[in-house]
Formats: sequence, C-alpha cells, structure tokens
Amino acid sequence: MTDYGEEQRNELEALESIYPDSFTVLSENPPSFTITVTSEAGENDETVQTTLKFTYGEKYPDEAPLYEIFSQENLEDNDVSDILKLLALQAEENLGMVMIFTLVTAVQEKLNEIVDQIKTRREEEKKQKEKEAEEAEKQLFHGTPVTIENFLNWKAKFDAELLEIKKKRMKEEEQAGKNKLSGKQLFETDHNLDTSDIQFLEDAGNNVEVDESLFQEMDDLELEDDEDDPDYNPADPESDSAD
Repeated sequence: MTDYGEEQRNELEALESIYPDSFTVLSENPPSFTITVTSEAGENDETVQTTLKFTYGEKYPDEAPLYEIFSQENLEDNDVSDILKLLALQAEENLGMVMIFTLVTAVQEKLNEIVDQIKTRREEEKKQKEKEAEEAEKQLFHGTPVTIENFLNWKAKFDAELLEIKKKRMKEEEQAGKNKLSGKQLFETDHNLDTSDIQFLEDAGNNVEVDESLFQEMDDLELEDDEDDPDYNPADPESDSAD
C-alpha cells in the first residue's frame, strides 16, 4: 500500500533544498507551497518570472497536484495560458511519480523560450523600423515616379486651380471698376474739395514765399506801354485798333 504522506514529505524536503531562495510553505494540511521561477537574463538583463502555487491532494502523486499562477512579471496573457497548458500536459505524463521538480523545470525552459521570443520580436521590430526609414528616405529623394496617368491628373488639377484664380481676379477687377468714381463724382461726394484751395491759402497765411527772381527779368521784356502812345485814348476803344 502506497504511503502518500511519506512521499509528499520526502518531496517537500527535496524541493526546499533545491530551491532554498524561492520555496515557500503556505500550509501543512493540506500541503501547499509556492516556487518562484525566473528565466535566464535576456537582452538588457530583462527577465520574465512567475510564482507557481502547488497543493497536494490526498492521493498525490497518483493524482495530479492542484496548480496555479500565483503571480507573474513581464508575461503576456497568452504566455500565462501557454504555461498552464504546459503544466497540465506534464502532470498527465508524470502521474504516479513525484513531479513538482519536473513541472518547475518545464516552466523554467518555457520562460527562457519566452525571453528569446521577446528578443527576436524586438529585433524584427527594429529591422522593420529601419526598413521603413530607408523607404521613407528613398521616397523623399526620388519622389513619386511620373506616369502619363498621374501627370494628366496633376495637370487637370492645376488647370482647374488656375482657372479659379483667373475668375477671382476678373471678378475683383470688375468690382473695382464699378466702385471707381469720376472726378465730378468725387467733387460732388467730397465737399471738402469745395474749399480745399481756399483752406490751403488760409493755412499758408504770411508764410507764402514768392520767388522775386521770376519778376526781375520782366524789365528786360519789350512790352508796349499804351500810356506812352500819343494817340492812346482810354475812352476810345478804337484808338487802340487804329494802329
């Protein structure tokens, strides 16, 4: 007859010696404990980690232990799901034998795979970004290849924009022509023009300067003085025409 209690106690002692820093007893009846499993360091010393909780049933190891993910770090939901599936498979394959060490070792290897996958995924993302940057740089220097189709599309758009500009300009010129006033209309609408010249003289006052040199040369002009004419009669307008 199998002594399940003895097998369980022996395994607990072995596990405590194998995992001294990560093994923690939660209860003795039923026997329940946790083991923290950490992956090997990946890129930039990044790791993933999970704490597994196990509970023995009365007939362990002839029946699978109860297990769950007690806590985890840096794992995606799909990673947690994969680990639980892995535990179920390993427990089924090892029924009848103490199996905690085997289960923990399987999870350890899985965590290492996850770290490698993270590294590979990041390298692929880096390459993809570099490729996109190169494509963007090529596009910047080479531009879009000109084809008959895209040239005709561009020309149609350009002609439409040019026509719109011409229509707008003609409308503005037409509107400006309608709003332009004649000299008479300006004089009639702006009453300040009626007195502008008079106001100018009044504002000037005594400050109006006369260039006397303009009159000095008038003495040199040969002008006939009607008063010096002996036949001049101011009362007779014909006297001037008699000459």
